[in-house]
Amino acid sequence: MLSVQGLTKVYDGRTVVDHIGFELQPGTVTAFLGPNGAGKSTTLRMVCGLTHPTQGTATVGGRPYAAWPNPGHVAGVLLDATAVHPGRSGRLHLRLAAQLAGLPAARADQVMEMVGLADAATRKIGKYSLGMRQRLGLAQSLLTDPPMLILDEPINGLDPEGIRSVRNLLRAHSAKGGTVLLSSHVLAEVDQTADRLLVIGQGKIVADGPLQQLTASNRTLVRGPDMGRLVMAMQQAGLTAEPAADGYAAVRAPVPQVSDIAFRSGVQVYDLREEQLSLEELFFRLTGDPHAAQSNQPQQQQPPQPPQPPYPPQPPQGYPPQMNGNGYPPAQAPAGTWGGGQR
Repeated sequence: MLSVQGLTKVYDGRTVVDHIGFELQPGTVTAFLGPNGAGKSTTLRMVCGLTHPTQGTATVGGRPYAAWPNPGHVAGVLLDATAVHPGRSGRLHLRLAAQLAGLPAARADQVMEMVGLADAATRKIGKYSLGMRQRLGLAQSLLTDPPMLILDEPINGLDPEGIRSVRNLLRAHSAKGGTVLLSSHVLAEVDQTADRLLVIGQGKIVADGPLQQLTASNRTLVRGPDMGRLVMAMQQAGLTAEPAADGYAAVRAPVPQVSDIAFRSGVQVYDLREEQLSLEELFFRLTGDPHAAQSNQPQQQQPPQPPQPPYPPQPPQGYPPQMNGNGYPPAQAPAGTWGGGQR
């Protein structure tokens, strides 16, 4: 649906986007992440034909976005929610956009209802809050019910209910075969919305892949009634075991290998699972944050050593601690979205 090849932008001798490439397929929500100044907005503007690339190409549906007779039918775009005429009402703004797209005026009211702006349809946009302008921008991107959405910070200014509604809307769009590309600094929301990550740092793509794959740490978390014996078994097998949160040991080996070693050693195991990095930790590692934790690359194996605290040879009283129990039609939003009125 979207293909970017060798895309480059140079401003006054400074390369802000450096030969990046990626492809997006239908049925996916891709989060485009990066620190401020990394090149996200410039990339999105080049994709949408608003900034001319120095080199490379970006095509939507097989041709440049601006080359389509009516681009809004190919991809709905929200890059700047404030780029609207403040003297117009929300309804008039959307009716003019609908007219340009060859749609009936009634479609404006339909999308305003979808995003929770029906009660503010006649209000001047200049009186809208930031969150309301975001909703208006989303409504415009949905006017044609396009197969692709390109959204720059779509939840900026929204309250928690609005954020959840956007999440539901985007997931519903991908579930019916749509493609979503969004940028965001709200990593916790990205973690719940996206199934793929595209991370840019200093103008270059530093990570591209499924969210679950990129957040895998290459370590196994394991816990049992006798942590001393358990760690000793791992070390005798030549593996590194390190203390982890909640009384676990983190072993640099896949789950099946750790399970086999424990079984052969006759050591009882309560819990065994792959460790997942938080999206925040992954982001800082990939973008070069100086305070980020060490990389999750495999470390050189160390010779077996006797277990050290906090893993005593015998569990103390009360060890281990208790564990917690663990598409929609063009003019209709997914059920339960956009309640609560304007914020």
